[in-house]
Amino acid sequence: MEKKEWYLEYEIQKNRPGLLGDISSLLGMLAINIVTINGVHEGRRGLLILAKDDEQIVRLESILNTMDTIKVLKLREPKLRDRLAVRHGRYIMRDADDKKTFRFVRDELGLLVDFMAELFKQEGHKLIGIRGMPRVGKTESVVASSVCANKRWLFVSSTLLKQTIRNQLIEDEYHADNLYIIDGIVSTRRANERHWQLVREIMRMPSVKVVEHPDVFVQNTEYTLEDFDYIIELRNDQEEEILYDIVHQNNMFSDSDFGGFDF
Repeated sequence: MEKKEWYLEYEIQKNRPGLLGDISSLLGMLAINIVTINGVHEGRRGLLILAKDDEQIVRLESILNTMDTIKVLKLREPKLRDRLAVRHGRYIMRDADDKKTFRFVRDELGLLVDFMAELFKQEGHKLIGIRGMPRVGKTESVVASSVCANKRWLFVSSTLLKQTIRNQLIEDEYHADNLYIIDGIVSTRRANERHWQLVREIMRMPSVKVVEHPDVFVQNTEYTLEDFDYIIELRNDQEEEILYDIVHQNNMFSDSDFGGFDF
């Protein structure tokens, strides 16, 4: 029988020498293999483990619950956030009210790239929005994630190198495995109807689409935030507010200035 992967997370109640060794020995006695182990939060450890049947996991949980040195928090089939937590030693922050919104700061760009790459690898339609102030690293993170996921990325609208507004794609650019990047501000402020026809065509494709500034995008289109599968927020630090007033002030940017900012 093929072994099944599980995620175990526990909080240390009484930290003493040899605690991890005790748990490792217990797993060994139950013939459960440890794949990866790491601290995932202050006072918490996460483990990816392999068991040949569910009965082993039931016995493990029963024994762990008798130990006064730890408190079992999670014992389940691993989710994407679990795998990334063990890999990077920290959990992705998730909005308490909106479960599809995930928050990152610049110090977590490696975690962000890894997270988006895993999303990009999934087949079929996926619409992802990314919020953030200018020059925080949004576009670069999307491109890096595309490389990690072995996806070809295409700018439909962007300001990364120069202002890009596409009105059409060539034949080999229509592919379900491609990743399409749309800047909601550029498309809203500079695009014509031909561009929007292309955007609608791409949105109907069974592929991954990433929209920078999704709030601006939905204000000027028939799409809503409910259409997005994930919303990612990237900040310079935890206290930074993501504000769009700066791009709506009259005469704030000339055409040349606008092309020079990484929104």
